[in-house]
Amino acid sequence: MGAVWRRGRRRDYLSDALSQLTGWVHEGDCLKRTLPLDDTQHAVLTERISVAADTFGVRPHIRRLDGRTQIQLCVDDGGMFTDAEIGMAARVEAAYQSLRD
Repeated sequence: MGAVWRRGRRRDYLSDALSQLTGWVHEGDCLKRTLPLDDTQHAVLTERISVAADTFGVRPHIRRLDGRTQIQLCVDDGGMFTDAEIGMAARVEAAYQSLRD
């Protein structure tokens, strides 16, 4: 993916990408996913996200809330989503699915 989401076109491109990533939502300048994980699964997923984040050059926000893990991939105000955020979301989703198998 080499396209960049700009403010004017972002909604259509983002909607297309999110349609492929079940459970991810777009809120403001962030992509967000909340996952029902136990503490051990959370620790494993957090480690996998850390490795992938270094590869993609993104800084996901991960937090634990009431037995759930919340992941946010945000861009700066007025910034643009790139293939790095979508790639990171896809990697998170793959890591999550592997924990469920």
